[in-house]
Amino acid sequence: MLGRRLLPVVQGARGALGARAMATEATFDWNPYRLHKLDDGPATSATLTREEGLRLYKEMVTVRRMETAAANLYKEKAVRGFCHLCSGQEAVYSGMKAGMRPNDSVITSYRAHALTHLMGVSVLGVLAELTGKKSGCVRGKGGSMHMYAKNFYGGNGIVGAQVPLGAGLAFGHKYKGDGGVNFSLYGDGAANQGQVYESFNLAQLWKLPAVFICENNGYAMGTATERHHGGESDLFKRGDYIPGLWVDGMDVLAVREAIRFAVKHCAEEEKGPLVFEIGTYRYHGHSMSDPGTSYRTRDEVQEMRKTRDPITGFRERLIQSELAQTSEIKAIEIEVKRAVDVDTKKARGDGEIGEEELFFDIYENNLQGKIRGIYSRDRHEHKKTQTAINL
Repeated sequence: MLGRRLLPVVQGARGALGARAMATEATFDWNPYRLHKLDDGPATSATLTREEGLRLYKEMVTVRRMETAAANLYKEKAVRGFCHLCSGQEAVYSGMKAGMRPNDSVITSYRAHALTHLMGVSVLGVLAELTGKKSGCVRGKGGSMHMYAKNFYGGNGIVGAQVPLGAGLAFGHKYKGDGGVNFSLYGDGAANQGQVYESFNLAQLWKLPAVFICENNGYAMGTATERHHGGESDLFKRGDYIPGLWVDGMDVLAVREAIRFAVKHCAEEEKGPLVFEIGTYRYHGHSMSDPGTSYRTRDEVQEMRKTRDPITGFRERLIQSELAQTSEIKAIEIEVKRAVDVDTKKARGDGEIGEEELFFDIYENNLQGKIRGIYSRDRHEHKKTQTAINL
């Protein structure tokens, strides 16, 4: 449900904004969170500044446009292998980033493009990685499912495997005493994996600063949630003895406040882990090889786009609360389209790494002597020197 506008604070200066002054901040509210083993939950009302509102809108539009570019590159066969898009889920990632701190960490599944970008990788770094080019964030070696950035430990190709890794990262935060919280994301299908519950148990036993976030987009790979979960369908209660809550993942502010609540619970109050279920929706199929229409109707997808789209809904909030004018919103959309188009062209025309680099980066420092079958940097440099001497 979209929040209603409350008490906008109006900016006195007009300048380039046109004849009508803009508000500098506005307060919104939304429906209460659903709680499990919690007396109090996140705030259901929050203030948004004009600056942050425009930034969040630009972030979500950029992710949507980037994913559209990725889909087109896949259809052109410039992207090979798997490609999992997150169009429709943008508020989850922008809301998370808005509530996190620099010392927090994230790990997610193979649907990783948005978080890769929001955690610091450029659009070019994402698209070039998708196309296997050297400008990619890991020089084209990881592709769609394996991208990394500072405090972002990647998309992971094995269903649910990121959850125990996230528990390990949370243990690392506690061990080092850096005050950080780890957020590990997994899908509703992965919520049935045994390793998820082993991670829950250790996190609760050791009171780790871990937030386990189930992104419930309704269909796992192609099976509706109610058809693949036996018994309890509320995934935020699956931690049993771990507190949990359900969050509206189509509302960027609701996600932001839920993450802030988690930081306070796990880091400041040191109460141990949380289990989140973030309800969201993906417009594309599970992956690009899935048309997404065999297990749901096109009408359902269009209805979600029309009534629950996170970007459209947030745009209406900004305009109705007078935090932005329609012309500004349009200008952001035009700017983002142009910038992503430029990066798409660069990614399409970029070069690949040399074949001698295929075996690089196995170890930071090789402590085991020569590795059979490895084309090492030293061998490569020696071969180039010998070639130059022979010439």
